[in-house]
Amino acid sequence: MTCRTYLATALAAAALFAAPLAVAAPAAKPAAPALSQTVAPEAVGFDSARLKRLDDYMAGVVAQGRVAGMTTLLARHGKVVAFKTYGKTSLATGQPMPKDEIFRIYSMSKPLTGVAMMILFEEGKWRLDDPVTRYVPEFKNLKVMVKADADGKITEVEDMKRPPTMREIMSHTAGFGYGLGDKHPVDKLYREKKVLGASGLHEMIERTATIPLMYQPGTDWSYSSAVDIQGYIVEKLSGETFGQFLHDRVFAPLKMNDTGFYTGPEKARRLAALYQTDPDTKKMADVKDLFGGKAPDYTKPPAMESGGGGLLSTTMDYARFCQMILNGGVLDGVRVLSPASIELMDTNVIPRSVLVNSNGTSVVRFNEAVGFGLDFMVVKDPRAAGTLEGKNTMSWGGAAGTWFWIDPTNDLFMVGMIQRLGGSGGDDLGTMARTLTYQALLHPER
Repeated sequence: MTCRTYLATALAAAALFAAPLAVAAPAAKPAAPALSQTVAPEAVGFDSARLKRLDDYMAGVVAQGRVAGMTTLLARHGKVVAFKTYGKTSLATGQPMPKDEIFRIYSMSKPLTGVAMMILFEEGKWRLDDPVTRYVPEFKNLKVMVKADADGKITEVEDMKRPPTMREIMSHTAGFGYGLGDKHPVDKLYREKKVLGASGLHEMIERTATIPLMYQPGTDWSYSSAVDIQGYIVEKLSGETFGQFLHDRVFAPLKMNDTGFYTGPEKARRLAALYQTDPDTKKMADVKDLFGGKAPDYTKPPAMESGGGGLLSTTMDYARFCQMILNGGVLDGVRVLSPASIELMDTNVIPRSVLVNSNGTSVVRFNEAVGFGLDFMVVKDPRAAGTLEGKNTMSWGGAAGTWFWIDPTNDLFMVGMIQRLGGSGGDDLGTMARTLTYQALLHPER
């Protein structure tokens, strides 16, 4: 090659690399779906005839007198597949169950509190492995129960080996009690000291600080008041009351207009009646004693805004929350959280040594297929768990039998609302709803 030819080749190559390359613009991702009007089940992969089994079953539960009334909402790809109402909102009045009825969602408050926490996490206000004592110094001198006598009185305690972490209070592995029952000595103290009956979140913290932990932080799982503690931390880090923060940062952006800690007098007539099982007749009866205390007056603000179980909501409001989670943190163009934060909440954080122990609630037992993320139960391996739902499904339920699940693999969610303490008086409706929903999903790819 002559010098002239080499020079010409080099110049041509230089020109090629210097010239701007025409790169195709990446295809725009479709907008996150809103929650739209009802569509035919076949349009989103369901078989109508098989889905009718779900409808028939729920109608049968009401006809058998197991619940007074019910609503269910199933959605896929942002489309409502079915929004059903059954029975009556009140046996006394005989009023049919309306779609906009307000329900006590109890522990379905917890995931909403978790989202409030994650908003502050994204703002750099806290980290998962921070000690809780950094934000709640009242817990610096907490003890851990070692022994109790036959009467359930704690006789021996020890120092904490380390304080609980923020990760642990968001996954019920910190060691706090709850007081919903009194079988465990720590829970017995929670009831005696009326931790959940405090006149405010700070008083709740002060009462909690006088009670030992059930176990050393991170060594076991126990359903607890840890989410109420989260509500207090939200107040401290945001400078707002917990209820105001939820309204401003979660409910208002998501247009959850009927969700809050009380109805006010104007919406009180829309609050569904609450029932429980009469131990003698086994039939539904009015609630006389609510978790060891007087039933609250929902027409006015509560003494304590309980992030663990104090919220009221409607089926559609909670459906909008579920759709936001399913969309990766956004709904109707309003972003509440980043996709990464939703993924973090959907990741099991319980150590393996804890998962394989006998733990969980009377309904849920955790294992290597089913774990707990940040204020959600998460299904890591649904087939090993014996369920038909998709991998990484997020869920929880409420004390009055309400349930929901969010399935990112199949891009669907369901919300079910009833008002009966102790559930449906039979099999778990949330579990049955899963089976009857997925047996009708014949085209998961659609």
